[in-house]
Parts: sequence; structure tokens; C-alpha cells
Amino acid sequence: MEAVLLILLIAAAIFDVRYRRIPNWLTVGGAVLGVALNTAIGRPEAGTVFALEGLAFGFGVYFVLYALRAMGAGDVKLMGAVGALAGPANWFGIFIASAIVGGIMGLILVIVRGRVKSTFWNMGFIVGEMTRGRPAYVEKAELDVKHPKAMGLPHGAVIAIGTLFFLAISPHLTR
Repeated sequence: MEAVLLILLIAAAIFDVRYRRIPNWLTVGGAVLGVALNTAIGRPEAGTVFALEGLAFGFGVYFVLYALRAMGAGDVKLMGAVGALAGPANWFGIFIASAIVGGIMGLILVIVRGRVKSTFWNMGFIVGEMTRGRPAYVEKAELDVKHPKAMGLPHGAVIAIGTLFFLAISPHLTR
């Protein structure tokens, strides 16, 4: 299962870095394969329900981020496929690891591009708009992930690195 997950994520990272898109055939195929493989395994820690819960959890959480225009649709489908392969508990660990990796990579990008001050201002603006129940991208177009001036990372690569990190440390977390 881990080998299939890594192949999916490496392919997604390559597509995302090169083209800034993750193809549907890869994400949907990964989700279908995750459900099929977990169904074939059928143990209590795997199975159809396990895979569908992971798929729903991964897709659902990232769909909220997509609705806020913080993620692309390919990222949503990729995390659904990750959930179908890894299950809900492991998906959550991958989500946390990817968030940490993305935060570190984002901070490096902000520093390298000399946008520390504007980034902190934007973060305050986003929080302020959220407290008022308004999406920040309406008033400031560059905060929309789809805007050409938006500073973003290829999140497929971030997910791949976060997953590698999670898989490396997870055996040490259960001791």
C-alpha cells in the first residue's frame, strides 16, 4: 500500500511542479485503486469502509480549503486519493506533516522573495476578514490561489514530501 501511495505522490509532485496541475486520471485512479486495494485486503485495519472514510475525510477537509480558495481542485482530489489509500487516521498524520512541511517551505519562499512584511500583513487581513465572515480574496485578489500574482507552492510536491516524512516517523510514534 505504501509503494502505491508513494508512486501516486511522486507522479502528482512531478505534474504539479512542471505544469502546476495534477491530472484527474491520476487522482481519481489513485482513489479507485485505494478503495479496491483496501477492499481486497479486507482486514479490520483496512477494507472498503476504511478506504471510503479516508477518501471522504481527505476530500472533505481539502474541499473546505478549496471553497476558501486556499487550494486547487487537484490538491483536493489528491488528498482524497491519499485518504483512500492510507485511511483516516494515517491521512490526518499526513495532513499534519504536510502542513508543517508546507509552512517551512512557504516561510523559505517568503524570505527568498523578500515578502515577509507583506505576508504578515496579508495574514492579519485574512484573519480579520474571517472574523467578519467574509472571504479575504474578494477585497484582495492576490489572496486567491488562482490569481496570477498569488505566491504559492506546488502543493502536490508538499503533500509528497509531507507523506515521506510521515512514513519515516510513524513507526516511531507507536512505541
